[in-house]
Amino acid sequence: MKWEGEEAEITAPWSVFKYDGQQLGASEEEIACEYPLTLKVDGEELATIVCTPSDLEDMVIGFLASEGVIRSAAQVESLAFDKERGFAAVKLRNKHELSEAMVSKRIIGSCCGMSRQFYFHNDARTAKTILTSLQISVNQCFALMRELQQQSDDFRRTGGVHNAALCTVDELIVSRTDIGRHNALDKIYGHCLRQRLSLRDKLLAFSGRVSSEVALKAAKIGVGLLLSKSAPTDLALRLAHDLGITIVGFIRGSQLNVYTHPKRITEWTDGTITTL
Repeated sequence: MKWEGEEAEITAPWSVFKYDGQQLGASEEEIACEYPLTLKVDGEELATIVCTPSDLEDMVIGFLASEGVIRSAAQVESLAFDKERGFAAVKLRNKHELSEAMVSKRIIGSCCGMSRQFYFHNDARTAKTILTSLQISVNQCFALMRELQQQSDDFRRTGGVHNAALCTVDELIVSRTDIGRHNALDKIYGHCLRQRLSLRDKLLAFSGRVSSEVALKAAKIGVGLLLSKSAPTDLALRLAHDLGITIVGFIRGSQLNVYTHPKRITEWTDGTITTL
C-alpha cells in the first residue's frame, strides 16, 4: 500500500469464481481497498475514518474543517501519518478544546449516515446558507457528469468507490475517489483549503446518492450547486431547500431532475436563455 507522496494503490487483486451465464471459472478481480485511519488531534483521539487510502492529507484537513475543529489549513501546524499502525497525528497551532461528544472514539464508516454521533450538533455550527448567483445550463450538467464518469477508472475496475469533483460550469477542476461518499467530499474540501481555492463560481459533481450528509457537506464547503447521477433523499432535499442549495439528480443520458432552487438551471428556448 502506498501513501502520501506516492501514487496510492486503492485497489487490490482478489481471486474469485465468476459465472458467465454458462459455467463457473476462476478469475481475478480488482477490489476497492478499505482502510481504517484513526485521527488524533493534539493527542486526543477524535475518530476512526474507514476510507480509501489516497489523498489522505486532503481528507484529514477537510474532515477537521467540516467538523468545526479548524477553519483553514493554516491552523494545522503539523500532520504526520503512521502508515503501519493506521494513525494520523494532527498538531494545531492553537490547542483546540475538543468537546466530549467529539472525543468519544467514534468510528466513521464507509457507508455514511445517521450513525454520526454529533450529526446535528456540529452541523449547526459549520453548515452555511448559500447565496450564490451561479447558473448552469442543462447541457453543461450533462457534459460535467459525462466527464466525471469518463474519469472514473477506479469505479470501472472495482464498482466499489464514489467519485466527487469540484467544477466550474465548463470543466472539472479536481476529482477525488473514496469508498465513502462523505470521504470523497472531505478530500475535495481539504484540497480547496490547502490550495486556498475560491469557491465563488464552483459547483460539485457527484457519483452517488445525495443523502442528508452529502447536502450538509456541500453547505460546509460553501457550494450551492450539487449534480449527481443518482437520487436524493427527502431529508437531503429539505436541508438543501433551507440552505439554498440546488440539487440536480438522476443526470443520465439526456435526462435530469431539478429538485431544489431551480432558478440556477437554465435552458435554451427559441434561441434565448430561460430559467426553470
